[in-house]
Amino acid sequence: MASTGQKTAKYIFVTGGVTSSLGKGIIASSLAKLLQSRGLSVTIQKFDPYINVDPGTLNPYEHGECYVTDDGAETDLDLGHYERFLNVRTSQANNVTTGRIYYDVIMRERRGDFLGKTVQVIPHITDEIKKRMLLLGETGEYDIVITEIGGCVGDIESLPFIEAVRQIKFELGENDTLIIHLTLIPYLASAGELKTKPTQHSVRMLQEAGVQPDILVCRTEHPLPPDIRRKVALFCNVQVNSVIEAMDAETIYDVPVLMRKERLDQRALYMLDIYNDQDVELDAWQAFVSKLKNPTESVRIGLVGKYVELHDAYKSIVESFIHAGAENECKVNIEWIHSESLTPENAVDKLAELDGVLVAPGFGERGIEGKIAAIRYVRENGIPFFGICLGMQMAVIEYARNVLGLEGAHSYEMDQSTPHPVIHLMQDQKDVTNKGGTMRLGAYACKVKKDTLAHKIYGRTNISERHRHRYEFNNQYLKTFEEGGMLATGINPQNNLVEMVEIPAHPYFIGVQFHPELKSTVMNPHPLFVQFVKSVLKYSLQKRAVMH
Repeated sequence: MASTGQKTAKYIFVTGGVTSSLGKGIIASSLAKLLQSRGLSVTIQKFDPYINVDPGTLNPYEHGECYVTDDGAETDLDLGHYERFLNVRTSQANNVTTGRIYYDVIMRERRGDFLGKTVQVIPHITDEIKKRMLLLGETGEYDIVITEIGGCVGDIESLPFIEAVRQIKFELGENDTLIIHLTLIPYLASAGELKTKPTQHSVRMLQEAGVQPDILVCRTEHPLPPDIRRKVALFCNVQVNSVIEAMDAETIYDVPVLMRKERLDQRALYMLDIYNDQDVELDAWQAFVSKLKNPTESVRIGLVGKYVELHDAYKSIVESFIHAGAENECKVNIEWIHSESLTPENAVDKLAELDGVLVAPGFGERGIEGKIAAIRYVRENGIPFFGICLGMQMAVIEYARNVLGLEGAHSYEMDQSTPHPVIHLMQDQKDVTNKGGTMRLGAYACKVKKDTLAHKIYGRTNISERHRHRYEFNNQYLKTFEEGGMLATGINPQNNLVEMVEIPAHPYFIGVQFHPELKSTVMNPHPLFVQFVKSVLKYSLQKRAVMH
């Protein structure tokens, strides 16, 4: 057969067993990073077994943050890890849920595509899953596609995905597919030993579904001695050097280095029959980890939000602070402040000791007045402020009420009878009734005004940032705000929406309608976070100098 010249991808599947939250996403991202650093082009996708069509309508308490891609897909937060580790953009194709699979198959059945046949899980659902799993590999862009299967082996909802993996392995053959199973080897303190039985059971469950793992990555709190590795290999039907130790790490950014020591990438390449003699190049990555672990200064930044009990609800913000902290050689200590606990009366007790405050995104009325109280306090006391999405909107409301004298100013989202709707529903959102995937989503252009804080931060006038919102700054009030000292310094060139506001009279006060945290990566920390941490550090050093 004549060659088309298009390269054919190889596929790695990452499954998990014993318990959830073992870190499949981090292992997948770390392996991808190692393969990428050897000069291979790699992408990662996540298949989630829940029935929601996407995470866009899920409560953050249920699922952590909803990560948004450039093309406007609302996806699982693991895609954030993929982008942060690989420094490449993901898309709609990188995250698929059971809900999306069933939705598409049912729509095809309604159209009559199956010509009246009985539609079944096998082959129709599994065929749709396989099609999606192979999609990115058929573009010719990638050498390797890593697919993370969400959930745990043995879960009823994961079965169709595992069956699809079995079929792909059978159809493509040994050298084009690799199955990595992430499992747990717990340490029983009372017995003083590591226990392999949970791993054996997990692998047996996978084997019952017709899938034999090629590599076992074993999460553990203690090093795996050679006899334990041999025992796992023997009982789980894998080679001893395919039993990989994954010790608990100080930071997720250590994991690629640990996996390199365990030769996970070499093992994967050998089993996929890929010859690659290029050395792993992790110098820049290790420089970042070194700066992260050896800061010369530290600051305290208050993160004011209403989902602070679950830190994963703000995962990308937390990671952006880690990237920006390392860039400034400064440890960012986040103080989690529940917006419902804040009032104008107690703001001084909760915020006075902080070096900076970030008011986080969110939806709905709960905790709004607390966010406004926090913003008033930092604005009046010259503390560095950064507001994201709803955080920017609250800054606008606070300024309207307490500086411009617009009594009762509010967002139309919270109060539809407000006399001053300084934040209003976007024109194209007025007739929307469905909640899923209907917001302003994905990357949009923004024009930054010269001689502003925003321009100093970005160093250019044309930028693109990701959005996820329904409400916007009400341009009817723009003149009033600008005359009153709050400037709109970033504008969408297509529809004149206000994307950034700042107060030049304040040492550092900026609010943005978009989500810069979604674009920060290890190799490219986001300038808004870098400059915010820099200003917070400057404020902290000045404060300490005055005290001494």
